[in-house]
Amino acid sequence: MPKPRNWGIIRSQMLKPKTKKEKEGTGAKKKVAKSAHKPAAKAARKPQVKAPKAARPKKDVSHHRPAEKPEAVLQHKEKITQAPPKKEPSVIVQEAPAIKPPQKERHALPVSAVEPVVSKVVPKPEPAVAAPKPEFKEIELKLPVSIKDLAIKLQEKSSVLLKVLLDKGIMSGINQNLDNAVAEEICAKFGFKIISAPDEEELALRVHKEPDSKDDLRPRSPIVTFMGHVDHGKTSLLDAIRKTKVADSEHGGITQHIGAYRVSLERGDITFLDTPGHEAFTAMRARGASLTDIVVLVVAADDGIMPQTREAIDHSRAAGVSIIVAINKIDKPQADVDRVKKQLGELNLLAEDWGGKTITVPVSAKTGEGIDNLLEMIILESQMLELKANPARLARGVVVEARISKGKGPVATLLVENGTLHLNDTIIVGNDYGKIRAMFNYRGQHVNSAGPAEPVEVLGISGVPQSGEQFFVMEDEKVCRDISAKRQEQEKQQQVKTVKRISLEDLHSQIKEGKLKELKLILKADVNGSLEAIKDTLGKLDTPEIKMEVIHEATGNINSSDVILAVASNALILGFNVNADERAREAIEKEGVDVRTYNIIYELTNDIKAALEGMLEPKIKKVFMGKVEIRKVFKLSRSGSIAGCFVTKGRISRSAQVTLTRNGEAVFDGKISSLKRFKDDVREVTEGFECGIAIGGFEDYQAGDVIEAYEIEKIARKL
Repeated sequence: MPKPRNWGIIRSQMLKPKTKKEKEGTGAKKKVAKSAHKPAAKAARKPQVKAPKAARPKKDVSHHRPAEKPEAVLQHKEKITQAPPKKEPSVIVQEAPAIKPPQKERHALPVSAVEPVVSKVVPKPEPAVAAPKPEFKEIELKLPVSIKDLAIKLQEKSSVLLKVLLDKGIMSGINQNLDNAVAEEICAKFGFKIISAPDEEELALRVHKEPDSKDDLRPRSPIVTFMGHVDHGKTSLLDAIRKTKVADSEHGGITQHIGAYRVSLERGDITFLDTPGHEAFTAMRARGASLTDIVVLVVAADDGIMPQTREAIDHSRAAGVSIIVAINKIDKPQADVDRVKKQLGELNLLAEDWGGKTITVPVSAKTGEGIDNLLEMIILESQMLELKANPARLARGVVVEARISKGKGPVATLLVENGTLHLNDTIIVGNDYGKIRAMFNYRGQHVNSAGPAEPVEVLGISGVPQSGEQFFVMEDEKVCRDISAKRQEQEKQQQVKTVKRISLEDLHSQIKEGKLKELKLILKADVNGSLEAIKDTLGKLDTPEIKMEVIHEATGNINSSDVILAVASNALILGFNVNADERAREAIEKEGVDVRTYNIIYELTNDIKAALEGMLEPKIKKVFMGKVEIRKVFKLSRSGSIAGCFVTKGRISRSAQVTLTRNGEAVFDGKISSLKRFKDDVREVTEGFECGIAIGGFEDYQAGDVIEAYEIEKIARKL
């Protein structure tokens, strides 16, 4: 139990008066309480007041307490001495940047705070987009892919993928191929990212994309292209260098397709590409520039810069190759070399002797002047370029030209860019493949190998490749066959054929009547380079009233398949340096297909242009009469050579025009000057009989030659 309190004693203590010491104690407690409630400014001034108090213990060692009055006075004096310092710190606080720096820092903080906010807000979406990418697992797929195969790759059931497609509104079967975008969406849904798997072709050709080691590289000869305007002497200049006469065998003295030649000199070998100079062959010239290291721009000293010269300069600059200018025909009296250099300077090809960087060499293909200097400059320029290749690897290169030969089959001129091409190598080129059965150099000599920058003519390819196609040597023939079949299938799927008929005779009238909006053409030529030139020319003749479309193009003679396609598509057949075979002639006569053959590209261009403008001249048609075979050649003293022939088909007339062909190639076109049976002159010999034939202006008959007879028929243009 708690003790009861004595309230009487408690009351007497409360009423008892306090002594002085008790009063001082209560006053000190009040002062302490007041000092606790003083403002921050007074609290900051306390250290200055306490500084002298820190020395008090030394003075008060005796613990003697003085009288109350002096102590009160001392305290009052301390307060007085303490007052001035109170004002000084307040003034210092106002003048000093003690308060302002925080204001500046506060002002700077928002600015610095805003910048990080902006920098943080911008990158935030980037991690949001990039964040899921690392989460995706990579999966290799060959697109397009079927649902069944995709389910196996994703390790999911096919029904699950079908349900995902149904949710997207796509009805599909388990064996149906998916679109690339849909396949990517499905894979992303399951956390996978599609990586296109390399197909068989990419895996097979991967070895050719590997870079060469510097230790394996060896210097190679330069590839030089002659370019320039028509009749400025490119081929003649090249003939003077390689000591051959190519221009004599060309129609009209104009080079019709690219030729590749190799010349051996004392200081090294040079490979030359001869591109046509006519402006219609721009596509071929552009292809020549892409294969070359150095361009020799041939400019006639009497003509100067011409339109085709400017085109050649543009092609060379686009290819990024070095240009050497050969100013030809300096032997002519009207030659002006300085005028040519001035024109070159206007085209940013300032000559070296005029303070520029372009090498210019005056030459004469006729006299041979300056040719040695030109070759030295070519070798010097090639040494500056430091051309190198690796001969100790599988070969790759470019098709310069390709054609069909009756006795040899497909023949292609290849230019090796890297590696060494050997006999019996298996190559893939475009849609064709084959094993090299024979190789010939530009002189027609058999060779067993061809190194970098060497042109060779090869046999054994399954078809006629396109000019400019790349070829690669493969180790496995089966892989080549599979790649070729796949490429051919892809090409067939891309071909789209339409049916529409037209004739060159009434082309203009149908255009005016609005019946014709499209002109379909079938082009056949001796080489692919001519096909490219014809297509480029026809593209320039395109008009808004009619659209020209080449539905088929190939090399070789016109065959029955071309005629059938022309009948089905209502197309025209244009031939360049080719003829129609027997079955094709029968089909042409039966179906009435319009077929035009040309030997000069100007004639083809003019006919098409005249037909579009409605000014076509009467058509000249060759009507087949008969075919004879030369079995023996008789040489007479007075009449010269006579061909003993046997008429194998049709009939032959004394007034007929004839074409003599040898090994499938036309050798001579002319007219019969004499037709005899035994010793009598006759007008006509029919099938199954023998006869003697003499052709005017020709005597180089050989046993086995074939003479085809035909009549010239003119057909008026239909209006």
